[in-house]
Amino acid sequence: MRSAYNGGAMGGRAAGTGGGVKSSAPVDKEVDYANYFCTYSFLYHQKDMLSDRVRMDAYFNAVFENKHHFAGKTVLDVGTGSGILAIWSAQAGARKVYAVEATSMADHARALVKANNLEHVVEVIQGSVEDISLPEKVDVIISEWMGYFLLRESMFDSVICARDRWLKPTGVMYPSHARMWFAPIKSNMADRKKSDLDGAMADWDNFSDEIKTYYGVDMSVLTKPFAEEQEKYFIQTGMWNDLNPLQVIGTPTIVKEMDCLTATVSEIEEVKCNVTSVINGQNTRLCGFGGWFDVHFRGRKEDPAQQEIELTTAPSEQHCTHWGQQVFIMADPINVGEGDHLNLGLVMSRSKENHRLMEVELECEIKEASGNPKESFKKTYFIE
Repeated sequence: MRSAYNGGAMGGRAAGTGGGVKSSAPVDKEVDYANYFCTYSFLYHQKDMLSDRVRMDAYFNAVFENKHHFAGKTVLDVGTGSGILAIWSAQAGARKVYAVEATSMADHARALVKANNLEHVVEVIQGSVEDISLPEKVDVIISEWMGYFLLRESMFDSVICARDRWLKPTGVMYPSHARMWFAPIKSNMADRKKSDLDGAMADWDNFSDEIKTYYGVDMSVLTKPFAEEQEKYFIQTGMWNDLNPLQVIGTPTIVKEMDCLTATVSEIEEVKCNVTSVINGQNTRLCGFGGWFDVHFRGRKEDPAQQEIELTTAPSEQHCTHWGQQVFIMADPINVGEGDHLNLGLVMSRSKENHRLMEVELECEIKEASGNPKESFKKTYFIE
């Protein structure tokens, strides 16, 4: 599992607190920096991001197989980190690249740009994209803003801000489109998390007995609240994991599609969908759900990519990424059969305590292939 504040940057962050768009709660910039941005100022984290070959290949191919979008053009790299995307943009022929980075990683980016003899093209600007000023509009905005299950970290707010402030009316976004996927899974993680919960409760019982024996205080009144707390955080917290494709037991379904050229903050602050998945395995266990995303580099309708590139984080034995999949495990697996229909209602919104983290409310109604009701449940998960 990745650090709680690690995200998807191709090395860094230029994000602020949401592009000046009113959010559900005010954001303390100092706290936001301490919790989020500071992680990206370390080279060890940059190395982890840059070691993801699936991601690196997708961005590399997107740039160099679509040089017509870069040659002689102006580019804004939102969250440049080590500066790799800015360097590629310059190598593809960009006239000017503005590489914006909120953290001190900007110093390393400048050094890397200079070492590659591109300081006459790439200008590294340290600051949040909401606060900086550019001398001109740009033809391309490139950024690796994706977090777990696409929207965790809320960095896309800042990309939207950059787009609205600095992209020319004829400009293109890299990536241009994004999708979120959801599917039922079977996994031994359900057993492991149940074991963790049982172990935590056994530990509480021992603790309670010792307090009563040695200090004369009966703690049993807190046993139920402790159990509820453990159920909430042990069982109903989203995890990251690489799923073997065979663990996906139902048809994957799209829960959100997004055009990066027109998307707004309001449409990603809360994602709602009602979808159906059909079980395609015989006599198996529904242990929870897996979520992932893909992004595409298509250019825009009036100026399409010559070669469309996809970056996917779908379950795969050959093409794992550092994102893995977002996994929502159930405390008690349910037996399901081939042809069973899962009618899913999903609401994903930002945590009230931290706008970069997510809460997911999931309702599921299971019907047999014949249409007879089988079971239903409702769960709340936290993507932390």
